[in-house]
Amino acid sequence: MNVLLLNGSPNQHGCTDRALQEIARTLRADGIESEIFWIGRQPVGGCIGCQGCAKTGRCVFGGVVNEFVEKAAQADGFVFGSPVHYAAASGNVTSLLDRAFYSAGAEVFRRKPCAVIVSARRGGTTAAYEQLIKYPGITEMPIVSSSYWNMVHGKTPAEVEQDGEGLRTMRVLGHNMAWMLRCIAAARAAGVPEPAEEPGVRTNFIR
Repeated sequence: MNVLLLNGSPNQHGCTDRALQEIARTLRADGIESEIFWIGRQPVGGCIGCQGCAKTGRCVFGGVVNEFVEKAAQADGFVFGSPVHYAAASGNVTSLLDRAFYSAGAEVFRRKPCAVIVSARRGGTTAAYEQLIKYPGITEMPIVSSSYWNMVHGKTPAEVEQDGEGLRTMRVLGHNMAWMLRCIAAARAAGVPEPAEEPGVRTNFIR
C-alpha cells in the first residue's frame, strides 16, 4: 500500500514538508509506503473548463498536473498539503487540484482515503483547511481525520519542531491513514462489496 503526499508549497523543504515528513515517518513505522510529490516553483495555470480532458482523460495542458495524476493513479491514499497564503491554500496547489480532479477525479481518486494538512506562521489555517477538504468531499473519498484539525504552526521548519501538538496531530493522522488502508484491504479480502453506484443526476437551479 502506498500513500501519495502532495507538497503544495513553493519551498520544497519548508514547514509544509516538515509536517508531511512526520506523516511519512509514521506511515513507514506502520508498514505503509509513501512518496512526497513536490509541486515545484513554476506557476501552475488554472482550469479553463475547455473539457478537452473529456476526450483524453488527462488535462490537455499537461505538465506537473499530469505528472501528479499519473502517480495518483497508482496510489492507495493521499495527503494534500499546503502553506497558508492569505487565509487560503497556495495558488499553485489550488490550480493543480482543480485540474487534476476535473480531468481525472472519479477515475483516479474515488473511494481512496484522503487527508489534507496546512501550515502557517499564525492564522488562516482553518479557512485553508476547509478549502482543501472540499476536493475529497466531492469525490467519494473517505476523509482521514486526526485528534485536531490537521495543521502545524511556524515560520520555519525549526519553529514547526516546537509545535508539539501540531506534530502529534500529524502522527495521529498517519496512524489513522494506515489503519483505514488496512481496513479497506481486509474488507476487500473478505469479499465486502463496494457501494452500488448511483446513476448521475444534474440539476440546474434556473427556469
